[in-house]
Amino acid sequence: MDADQRRAGRAKRPPSHRRRPGFRARRPLLTLILSAFLLVGVCAATGIAWEPRTVAGRADRPGAGPDVLADGPGATPGATAPETPAPGAPSPEGGVKETAAASPRPGADTGARPTGALPFDLPQPAALRSGEAGKKLVFAHYFTPYPLSLDNASADADYYTRNYLNPDGENGKHGRYGGLLRDRPLPVPPKDGNWELANLQQEVRTARAAGIDGFTLDLLSLSGKNWERSKLLMDAARSVDPAFKIMLMPDMTSLKADDPGQFAAVLADIGKAPSAHRLPDGRLVVSPFKAEAKSAAWWTQVLDALKSEHGIRTAFVPLFLDFGANSDQFAPISYGFSEWGSRSYVGQEGSARDARRAHGLGKIWMQPVSVQDARPNQGIYDEAGNTATLRATWTRAIEDEADWVQLTTWNDYSEGSQFAPSLHNGYAYLDLSSYYLTKFKTGSWPKIVRDTLYLSSRTQYAGADPTGDQSLVMSLRKGSAAPRDTVEVLSFLAAPASVRTAVGPAKDAHDAPAGVHSELLPLGAGTSSASVVRDGEAGARVELPYAVDRTVEVQDLQYYAATSGRS
Repeated sequence: MDADQRRAGRAKRPPSHRRRPGFRARRPLLTLILSAFLLVGVCAATGIAWEPRTVAGRADRPGAGPDVLADGPGATPGATAPETPAPGAPSPEGGVKETAAASPRPGADTGARPTGALPFDLPQPAALRSGEAGKKLVFAHYFTPYPLSLDNASADADYYTRNYLNPDGENGKHGRYGGLLRDRPLPVPPKDGNWELANLQQEVRTARAAGIDGFTLDLLSLSGKNWERSKLLMDAARSVDPAFKIMLMPDMTSLKADDPGQFAAVLADIGKAPSAHRLPDGRLVVSPFKAEAKSAAWWTQVLDALKSEHGIRTAFVPLFLDFGANSDQFAPISYGFSEWGSRSYVGQEGSARDARRAHGLGKIWMQPVSVQDARPNQGIYDEAGNTATLRATWTRAIEDEADWVQLTTWNDYSEGSQFAPSLHNGYAYLDLSSYYLTKFKTGSWPKIVRDTLYLSSRTQYAGADPTGDQSLVMSLRKGSAAPRDTVEVLSFLAAPASVRTAVGPAKDAHDAPAGVHSELLPLGAGTSSASVVRDGEAGARVELPYAVDRTVEVQDLQYYAATSGRS
């Protein structure tokens, strides 16, 4: 297929929704793996937490295994989900992994945040969970198909590398869109014993270290591997921190649920876990994704069965894809409301309207906060504008006085929407989020005490046509901001300074004030870097090592990011 045919095919597709590009065939796999292990070594030496995550998305998310139907938010109708290897099953290299008590190898991450990683001093979890700050809750949407590891193998040959990042992976089923994923969790070394539990514990520690109160757990199925991993996450949260809560979020785009009594019984089973999120008065919080897939009358039967048959009182917080059309119908049975939200920095005013409506009905509001969204297997993406979407959605949560926040998502690599530390973004987005989280919970902007730079850009131009075998390319979702080709230097400075930049061979400098400042530069071929210079002395420096190319084999429209606060 030549470039003109690809463009014509793209033009025929209606602007749709989210999904991300996959493996960049133009970059040798060995380079990716070597980069990952270099980062691992640095982190182990300095005590930095090295925590990859799972992918949160809907039924269209690949890697979800047979438990996930291809029918979720942004899903491709009729698509099938790829299989995930089962723990304890023979690995592709042969042998069966142990599932006894976990015993991470020396140098494994503890989840602790290294000193100096952030531009401010993050309050301890106890401070963020007490008083008025403790009433403002922040959850991250957890998607079970993409944990830190799928097979406990080394990153150079694990399931992510062989099958999800590789366009030819899983027998070529993802070749049409260049591979299932474009990014992955930060690699973790293989572990002895119950490695799945150990990895989930690591994810809980990483989230807690960022100030997050808990996970919203996307319940994709009520049996099978994803259900087992869901229950294991409940155990992991309890063992790491009894105050870290898991909010139940049954995914109504993938669950086969008709009988309200049977559905209530399954929710009661997982809801009895000590880590399940409950209000101070003991009510179990149930927050179904796309709640409008069932009527308010059906949900009333579920809630009644939970109370009468299982002795469980509930606080119902439905999440809608169409809040305006359903809020009145669900108001009588709801404690609060939420929505999935937009993934571009424009058009965020609608969330302010929805928050006002929820509060006007006497309900709490859970605001979605996002980074970006690009979905290769659905042929759609949103223009995130570097970190503009992250900052805009956090601003809405703060200014609209949301009661709770949901980071959408913690780890959906198939949508490219992850806050969790990843191979291409490191901790940049999670660290940035901690700054706004602190303001949201405490009511005060944290004081910037150390210069920190965040650098972000794509590794290709938005209009680039892939030269490889990829036939489905992404088009912009309706309502999104226009595509842009920019490098962003986001500076957090304790005092005014000059910021020197390099984008490929183009060198420049700009004056940045104390506080937070965003500077946009034209995207250019090569790698980018930025450094702080004050009174003639060089300070914080960041480099984005992934080079920008004008010719690409695989389309990848995610924004890559790096921070000077991490090695």
